[in-house]
Amino acid sequence: MLNGGARFEAMEDPILRDRSRSTSAMAGLFAPLDHLLGSGGDPRLRIDPVRGVNEYGCGLAHCPDILSFASSTATSISERAYVSVSRAREQLMQSAIADGIEAAFDARVEAMRDELRACLGLSPDQAEIVFSPSGTDAQLQALFLTCALSGPALTTIVVAADQTGSGTEHTARGHHFNAVTANGNRARKGEPIAGLAQSVENVALGLFAGNGGFRREAETDSAVLGAVEASIASGRDVLLQIMDSSKLGWRAPSDRCLDEIVTRWPDRVQIVVDACQMRLGRPRLRKYLDRGYLVLVTGSKFFTGPAFSGALLVPASLAGQVDRIAEIAPGLRDYFSRSDWPNRWANLRSHFPIRENFGQWLRWEAALEEIRSYHRVPDGFRRSALAMFGQGVERIVASAPSLELLPPQQRHEGAGFDDEELTQPTIFPFVIRQGSRALPLAECRTIYRALASDARDAACATAGDLKIAARLCLIGQPVALSRGSQNPVAALRISASARLITQAWSADEDTARRNLQRQLADVDAIVAKIEWLLAHIDDLNSMEASRGA
Repeated sequence: MLNGGARFEAMEDPILRDRSRSTSAMAGLFAPLDHLLGSGGDPRLRIDPVRGVNEYGCGLAHCPDILSFASSTATSISERAYVSVSRAREQLMQSAIADGIEAAFDARVEAMRDELRACLGLSPDQAEIVFSPSGTDAQLQALFLTCALSGPALTTIVVAADQTGSGTEHTARGHHFNAVTANGNRARKGEPIAGLAQSVENVALGLFAGNGGFRREAETDSAVLGAVEASIASGRDVLLQIMDSSKLGWRAPSDRCLDEIVTRWPDRVQIVVDACQMRLGRPRLRKYLDRGYLVLVTGSKFFTGPAFSGALLVPASLAGQVDRIAEIAPGLRDYFSRSDWPNRWANLRSHFPIRENFGQWLRWEAALEEIRSYHRVPDGFRRSALAMFGQGVERIVASAPSLELLPPQQRHEGAGFDDEELTQPTIFPFVIRQGSRALPLAECRTIYRALASDARDAACATAGDLKIAARLCLIGQPVALSRGSQNPVAALRISASARLITQAWSADEDTARRNLQRQLADVDAIVAKIEWLLAHIDDLNSMEASRGA
């Protein structure tokens, strides 16, 4: 029998430690599939035990009874993707038995980089791919690489800061954006991440004007140029985070503004594109990378993979320099694992812990299935179906007594030519009017939550009304339309998605048309429920107040 000292030495033996870790990881792979899909993310993924959904209203399994046009926020997994995920886990189990879990997992994640590149029309020498739990986490990766390659005295300038994720105000400064990281490590939200936040300043530029309207393109461009110039004049390099596209489908600044920045300060500004909505064409994505821009992407917005699948695309002009980075910010070990980083960056990878994030991996498996399916649909149908759906949504919203579509962003002539079918709008934001007033954020949130639930208890109603009230509907979360106000006017969003196209596609034109009409009928049902909820807004507010009490 081992004495205390011998027992301690045995536990510290690296072979035994690695064997124990591998055994534990292998056991984790056998957990229920739904459990794995909800793991490896921050608390936003947590499932409410009563409602069976996360804070986005999404479950961990296919939800066919929910009318969902919420891809600008999040979408539940499809049946096709769920089957693909189950198959991927079985394949990894077989590989792990043969090669060990660490080698098998690392090989699968590396292969996924090639698959994602192929889906996005990228060659292996155009970009490296760094995986992350979410687009917000990927912002930290972009900040880390920029600081490591250009120096720590950095100003992060965030364009469209009022139309991006809520965590950006923290990640832009190198601070924790939640109380728990995706790897389960405790953090203090808003406090600096060890080794990352030194000498990092942040400038937030909004797209909303002070009066609640939208800034003109020229005004936004001028603000961006002024902020960049001021930062460089103070001796600081710049990480400029631009938007393509925002929660409302906007892009900023203009291409002309970016061209001027690159011409004037070629070695002082690193541009990172927030393309997490993935509502841009593949030619445009390639153009960004060819210009040396970092690009933030996800598989969970337009492409409707499960929430929390992020990645950072690193252009070839930077990828060759990354493995020279001698040190990392120690706090990043709590966020990222070795397999997140490409195999070619062996030196950088060595600084991160070996830790299999099965949830992140499976969510990307689901997203890849959706992306492949979308691009298998003929180009012409993708274009015509998105156009038909958009026209239908605009018609339905325009005919609703209480809804008002926001005008689309006005862009200069020629903008968007490289966006393929995504040149046309895919996010349709609208305000809800009650008489002469537009509903503020708090009441929009009340309606948003009631849409996603059975609202028959909200008021006395006829049998027809009860059918409307019972429908479960998911749309994009409310977006505040001004800054500084305590309870500003807000917009809700109906969004087209890749899944809409794959579900509608048929080689038979009449069948495809009927499929799209069914999708528009679902939009009509959602609008009808919004109108019903608005008629009972006082009852809804009372119910919310009583729950809060």
